[in-house]
Amino acid sequence: MSRAAHHSDPLNPAPDRSDVGLLLIDVINDLEFDGGEKLLSHALPMAAALASLKRRVAQGIPVIYANDNFGRWRSDFPKLVNHCLQGGVRGRPIALQLQPDEDDYFVLKPRHSAFFQTNLEIVLGYLGVTTLIITGMAADICVLFSENDAYMRNFRIYVPSDCIASESNDRTHEVLMLMQRVLKADISMITDLKLAQMRATQTDNFLTNSERMDDRDENGRARIWLDKKN
Repeated sequence: MSRAAHHSDPLNPAPDRSDVGLLLIDVINDLEFDGGEKLLSHALPMAAALASLKRRVAQGIPVIYANDNFGRWRSDFPKLVNHCLQGGVRGRPIALQLQPDEDDYFVLKPRHSAFFQTNLEIVLGYLGVTTLIITGMAADICVLFSENDAYMRNFRIYVPSDCIASESNDRTHEVLMLMQRVLKADISMITDLKLAQMRATQTDNFLTNSERMDDRDENGRARIWLDKKN
């Protein structure tokens, strides 16, 4: 059983039933902060790779933007996009490559994690997503916090190594090793992602939260067991 029943929304042509979702974190960003220039130099190749991945998933895999609201609670996502596309804005080259399409989803986040105090989990449940391809910047801050929260919610995680960026290659490498070792993320490059196979093998591996129970072994360590329905 998947996380969500099928939904049909005639007002939104985006795929509303998919085991896999693509999450873009803070790619619509003016980068007007200390360290933003360093981040930009690493984000440019990331944006090119991520734009290629976004084209690959255009058929059948929903795209969700999780973006910082820059502290502007009266802003909305289209306004943030327009702001970042203005001439002279440092992050404009990234925003130009990764502008959202009309059928993409978005959430605005107040802190580092895309899950904290947002409706992301509701959106993913609506879509039936059990596997997340997590991308964006900064790899060692918002991407890491978001991936940690995804792992805690039992999502299967892919973090394409060429689709994240931080202020230095060393930081990105360190966080990728952490993600792979601790959070069990697949860190293959986008050329190695087998999207069709990824979608075909996930449906039976995850159940709804009501079917997932926490338990502890004799040493008090948490374990998860699944009560599968007949």
